Amino acid sequence: MRTLGILLAGILQAGSLALGADSAGALEIRVIDGANAVYPLGSRATRGVTILVTDASGHPVDGATVSFSLPADGPGGVFATGVRTEIATTKPDGKAAAWGMRWNRMPGQFELRIQAMKGPARAQAVIVQELTAAAVSQSGGGRPSAGSGSHKVLWISLAVGAAAAGIAGAGLARSSTPAAAAGAAPSTGIQIGLPTITVGRP
Repeated sequence: MRTLGILLAGILQAGSLALGADSAGALEIRVIDGANAVYPLGSRATRGVTILVTDASGHPVDGATVSFSLPADGPGGVFATGVRTEIATTKPDGKAAAWGMRWNRMPGQFELRIQAMKGPARAQAVIVQELTAAAVSQSGGGRPSAGSGSHKVLWISLAVGAAAAGIAGAGLARSSTPAAAAGAAPSTGIQIGLPTITVGRP
C-alpha cells in the first residue's frame, strides 16, 4: 500500500508540473488591424487582417503557425489563393497577416476565425467584419462610390462653364455698346412736316 501511495503521489506531481509547463507556454492573439472592417459588396480587401502572437509574458512568438478562416457560406468570400483558409507564419516580431480577400455579394456581418499554434500551445480569436451595399469610405476599408462623386464633378464643371460664359457675354455687351454709340448718329425719332392745303375751284 505504501508503495502504491508513493507511486500515485509521483504521478500527481508529474501531472502538475506538466500542467504548469503548458500554462507557461500559452499563446495570446492580439488583433492589430482588420477588426470591425466594412467593405462594399464584391470588392477586395484593402486593409487585410494583421495579428500579433505573444506568449504569456507578452513576448512576441516567432515561427507560430496561424490560420485565418472565412465562413463556408453566407457573407464573406475567399482569400487571394481562392480558398477560405489562409495559413501564415509569424515573423520575429510575432506578427502575421492575410491580405487580398475577395468578398462576395451577400450583405451582412460575418466572423473571421484565427488560430495560432506552436508546439502544444494554442490560441484562438474571432473578429467581426461586414459587407454592405452602401458606399464605404477609405478609412472604413472599402472604396467610395464613384457614381455620386462623378455627378458632382459634372455639375460643378457645368456651373463654372455657365458662369464664365455669362461673364464673357456681359463684358462683350459692355464693350460693344460705347463703340456702336460713337460710330452712329444720334437718333432723332420720326419727324412729320407741316400739312399742305391747296384750295381750288369747286
